[in-house]
Amino acid sequence: MEFLLLIADAPDGEAGVDLDAEHWVDDLESRGAHLYGNRTRPGAEATIVKVRDGDVVTATGALHEGRDWVAGFDVIECDSLDDAVRIAAAHPMARAGQIQIRPVWPFDDE
Repeated sequence: MEFLLLIADAPDGEAGVDLDAEHWVDDLESRGAHLYGNRTRPGAEATIVKVRDGDVVTATGALHEGRDWVAGFDVIECDSLDDAVRIAAAHPMARAGQIQIRPVWPFDDE
């Protein structure tokens, strides 16, 4: 199963955590579980696109405003949600921030 990990800041995160996730990525890659990941620019640099009455409408900013912001993402492959939770818990941002896990829902599963 594939899972999207959204790596986010959180106001109640632990201070002083070494945020270098290179060891975490190396471990996942050695097990064949890490598919892709990267940082993201701040929400203020995001662009929202929607089409309304045939017109393309764009707006600058994140989908929602709040105290937390998405700092990056990873796509992993593992056997279950329990495995994804264990993998996410080992990421440094699980201590300094928070990680949202979303199962990938392939179109061919419908």
